[in-house]
Amino acid sequence: MEPPLSNPRSPSDAVRGRARDLGVVIGSCGTGPSNAITDVPGVRVGHTTVRRPPNVHTGVTAVVPDLVGPHAPLPAGVFTGNGYGKLIGTTQLAELGTLETPVLLTSTLSAFRVADALVGWVLRRPGCEEVRSLNPVVGECNDGFLSDVRARPVLEEHVRAALDTASGGPVTEGCVGAGTGTVALGFKAGIGTASRVPDLGGRRFTVGVLVQANFGGTLRVLGRTLTPRSLGLGAGGPGAEADIGSCMIVAATDAPLDARQLTRVARRAVFALARTGAAYSHGSGDYAVAFGTRPDAAHPVADADLGPLFEAVLDGVEEAVLNSLLAATTTTGVHGRTVPALPADALIAALDRPAGRGPVDR
Repeated sequence: MEPPLSNPRSPSDAVRGRARDLGVVIGSCGTGPSNAITDVPGVRVGHTTVRRPPNVHTGVTAVVPDLVGPHAPLPAGVFTGNGYGKLIGTTQLAELGTLETPVLLTSTLSAFRVADALVGWVLRRPGCEEVRSLNPVVGECNDGFLSDVRARPVLEEHVRAALDTASGGPVTEGCVGAGTGTVALGFKAGIGTASRVPDLGGRRFTVGVLVQANFGGTLRVLGRTLTPRSLGLGAGGPGAEADIGSCMIVAATDAPLDARQLTRVARRAVFALARTGAAYSHGSGDYAVAFGTRPDAAHPVADADLGPLFEAVLDGVEEAVLNSLLAATTTTGVHGRTVPALPADALIAALDRPAGRGPVDR
């Protein structure tokens, strides 16, 4: 497996950092210690990045709940905003309301190979010697604007490495794993994550989200519309051809929720993309999978107490998308196409300007 290779950096890459590092705070609810999906106890994340510049910029990202397995499924829900995508395992997950495997993210034409590799990895796990049915859950985004998607370069060893190296704590964001070649809202994007710790009826729980951002639209940050032109990058950008991609969202929580409630959580995760300026276009597959880490939800949260959790998911996804943009770096890919990074310094300057003044588009 080749190590990740760095891309030439542009002036827009000079200042990089997560949204909160730059003073951009979304919502009032507190975060977990890493502000990542891994703040949910028992959830780990692993990446394998596959790069062969200039033509290949792709990879695989694994979200691994420690307790999940064919004999110990976790409660889960799924929601489809726009169904132009290949979310493998959707029908059984929706029918039974359970998750049997880690959730893997990758490139469109690699999704089927990744699903097969995931099945092999699970079947080799202790206690799975007699398993005869398994529902792998694999999502994808089309990274074909920057990467040779037809090459299908994600192999079984890449999948195993992402699963075997998955860890807790801070999560690498931006041009890594399944986000290596993705583009969103006119800028280079990638993997982003965030967490919140809402109070639900007097009990505090953690909800974390991870996004693979690759969708069209016009960026909005804290309600301000921002384009490459308004941020000093000229009138260029990836254009309509890049709007072929999708957004995959994975949400996890230690709150005791059932599958119906987790489906409601998944809906809010997709709704949150509208805050970021998503266009939900014909060619964008917008999906969310939400799972709970408690196989048996004792003393479930009452529906009437779910409001703060829903708001936490909305805020978390909005922040995770912004983190995916701020962590990514300018990338030149297949056919010489270059997608600029979101310039953090120009972003902060634009947000500091009073509304209606300066070149902030409206």
